[in-house]
Amino acid sequence: MAASPPPSSGQRPETSDPAAPAERRLSSTELLFLTLASAVVTANAYYIHPIISEVARGFEVRDAVIGIVPGANQLALALGVFLLLPLGDRISNRKLVTITVAGQFLSITGMAFATDFRLFTLASTILGFFTIAPYLLPAYASKRVDPAQLGAVTAMLTTGVIGGILVARAGAGIVAETFGWRTVYYIASSFMLIVSILMPFIMDEREAGNDDEPKQSYLSLLFSMVALVKRYPEIIISGAMQGLGFGVFLSVWMGLGLHLPDMGYGVDVVGYLAAFAGFNLFTTPALGRWADRVGPYKARIVAAAVNFIAVCLLWPLGYNLWLLIIPVVLMTLLGPLVDICNRMTFLSLEKNIRTRLMTIYIVMMFIGGGISSSAGTAVYDYAGWSGNAVLAVCMSGGLFTLAIIAWRVFGRKIDGAPAR
Repeated sequence: MAASPPPSSGQRPETSDPAAPAERRLSSTELLFLTLASAVVTANAYYIHPIISEVARGFEVRDAVIGIVPGANQLALALGVFLLLPLGDRISNRKLVTITVAGQFLSITGMAFATDFRLFTLASTILGFFTIAPYLLPAYASKRVDPAQLGAVTAMLTTGVIGGILVARAGAGIVAETFGWRTVYYIASSFMLIVSILMPFIMDEREAGNDDEPKQSYLSLLFSMVALVKRYPEIIISGAMQGLGFGVFLSVWMGLGLHLPDMGYGVDVVGYLAAFAGFNLFTTPALGRWADRVGPYKARIVAAAVNFIAVCLLWPLGYNLWLLIIPVVLMTLLGPLVDICNRMTFLSLEKNIRTRLMTIYIVMMFIGGGISSSAGTAVYDYAGWSGNAVLAVCMSGGLFTLAIIAWRVFGRKIDGAPAR
C-alpha cells in the first residue's frame, strides 16, 4: 500500500521548568479518539477510488476527465503539507488541527451536494489542501506521552491511518452499490462534523514552556528546506521513490475502479478487492522489524523487486478477478515496506531537522500521487487496462532502479556492505 503512515515527530524534547505547569499526559481515551480521528480525516481522500466509475457516470464525464478529481486532491495535499505543516513549529497544534479539520468538513460537504463537476473538483481540491491532521497528530501526541511509550502511541496513530484507508476503499464501493455514490459523501461529511466538534475539546494547547523557546520565522522555515536538500541529497531519492511507489498504487486503483465495472462487476466488488489490504495491519510491523535487521537499503531493494514482479503480473492476470488478487495482494504487502525503508534513511538524522525532511518527503510523495492519479485514468481511457498496467510497470521499474542506485551511492556502508 502506498498510501502512507504519518511521520514521527522530529521536534526537540520538552525542557523541564519548575515554574511551568505540570505536563498534561495523553489519556487512553484521548489516544483512542485521536486514532479514530486520524482514520476519518485520512479516509476522505480514498473514498473515490472504488466508486470513480459511478462518479464519472453521475457527472457524465469521460474516464480521462474524472482522474482530475483525485489528481488535484493529491497535488493540493502536497501544497498544504508544504505551506501548513511548518506552522506546527510556530503555533498550537490544537489550533492548527481544529482549523484544518473544519476546512475538511466544509469541503467534503461541498462534494456531497455539488451538482456541477467543476464545483465537485474544486471542493475535492480544497479538501486535499486541508488534509494535514494525520501529520500533525503524531507531533502533538509525542509531547504528551512518556518517551518509553512513544513507539506504541505512534503505532496506534499509524493503525488509524491504515484503517481509514482500508475502510474508505472497502466500504465506499459497498455503500455506493447499494445506496448511490453520494451517500458515501453524506456519511463522510457526518463523520467529519463529529470530529470537527469534538477535536477542540479532546486536544489541549501546547505546554506553556514552549512559548519561551526561540522559533524560526515561517519563511525561514520554508527556505531552510532548500539548504537541507543540498546537505542531504538522499532525501530527494527517497522522496522520488515514494512518489513513484504511491503513484503505482494510485494509478492501479484508479484503473481498477474503471476496469472491474467494464468487466461487468459492480463497484462493491472493487471494495471487496480493496479489503485484502486489511492484512497490512498485521504484516507491516513484522516487515518493519525485518528491515531493522537487514538494513533499509537492502530491504528496500527486495521490496522494490517483489513489487516490480507483482506489477508485471497485472496485465496477464488482470482479466480474471481471482487471478488479479495475486498481484494486488503482493503490491499491498510491499508498498508499506518501501515507505518504511524510505523513512528509515533520514529519520535517524538530527532531531531538529526531521520534521522538515519529512515535509520534503511527503510533498514529493503526493506530487507523484497526484500526477499518477490523473495519468492512470487518462491512460485507461486511451488504452484500457493494458495501458494502465504498462504505466504501472514503467513507474515500478523506475522505483526498482532508484533503489539499486541509492544502495550503491549511500547504503553500502550503512547496510554493512564493503564500499568500493
